[in-house]
Amino acid sequence: MIKYSRLVAALILTLAPRAFSDGLIDATKNFLDTLTPDERAKAVLPFNSDERLNWHFVPKERLGVSFAALDERRRALVLEILRAGLSEHGFTVAETIRSLELVLREMEKAEHRDPERYFVLVFGEPSDKAAWSLRYEGHHLSFNWTYVDGKLVASSPQFLGANPAEVRINGPMKGTRALAPAEDIARLLIGITRDQQRATAIIAAEAPNDILTSNAREVSILEDLGLAYSSMGPPQQGMLMTLIDEVARIQPPAISNARLDKIRAAGLDKIKFAWMGGVDPGQRHYYRIQGPTFLIEYDNTQNDANHVHLVWRDFENDFGRDVLKEHYAMLADPSRPRIHAH
Repeated sequence: MIKYSRLVAALILTLAPRAFSDGLIDATKNFLDTLTPDERAKAVLPFNSDERLNWHFVPKERLGVSFAALDERRRALVLEILRAGLSEHGFTVAETIRSLELVLREMEKAEHRDPERYFVLVFGEPSDKAAWSLRYEGHHLSFNWTYVDGKLVASSPQFLGANPAEVRINGPMKGTRALAPAEDIARLLIGITRDQQRATAIIAAEAPNDILTSNAREVSILEDLGLAYSSMGPPQQGMLMTLIDEVARIQPPAISNARLDKIRAAGLDKIKFAWMGGVDPGQRHYYRIQGPTFLIEYDNTQNDANHVHLVWRDFENDFGRDVLKEHYAMLADPSRPRIHAH
């Protein structure tokens, strides 16, 4: 039985609905303004720091300032950063994932499972005049936002995980499935494939032990395998787009809509859905959705197929790489057209 505590209560309270705010710059500034000089030195690194690309999703110590180092007032400001940077849905999912550390602590009797080991790290100074970025990260969560001249130009890599994928022990979170739609929609999609469609979609009988791209700083297009959007019927196409939207809408509507617009502009017919592993509930499985510009990977194989990893990558613009190239080129040659926001 998971025991209630002030920490449990605080985590549950953060899931209460609030109005969405898009003021990520102001929210980050408000938080940084509360830090002591020593804390700020930990929380802010130069924008060009190599650490900016050093993301991960495993439980470990990280650079930055964690919940554990903050009082309640400043923890609330961190949550305001998340509310500003994510959709209301995304915020709820992220906080549910963080609260699963308490479930793991109970299951494993392990104190290192800790919902306070989530870190804020800023690169550069939050401003509408320069390049800067923000990372919020801990076990099974990594969000990376990059700004140039006051415009959000990148919101990836975006990683979410859930262990357990379904809480099966008694307690206040029993039955919780933090990333349920990402599994359920995909299972419905593979379930309505038949014959040659299914043979094309299932590219391996065994699922890999994890997402193939892991925490790579830069990813390239994986093998061009799977069932193409152009080979699907309208119900399947609609289901595939719903699945893509489910992962995109972790971000605020303006960002998720921009992601979908970019995908459509690159050509829906070029998107492929590939599955590995079993198709029945409880079996180890993996899928990916890959188009010319983006990759979604989902893996549920660890802990008897009750441990999910889910990532969104942008082939050209993770960490704002592509836009930053344009930005620096424009600074060298002011006559060049200005960049566009993400």
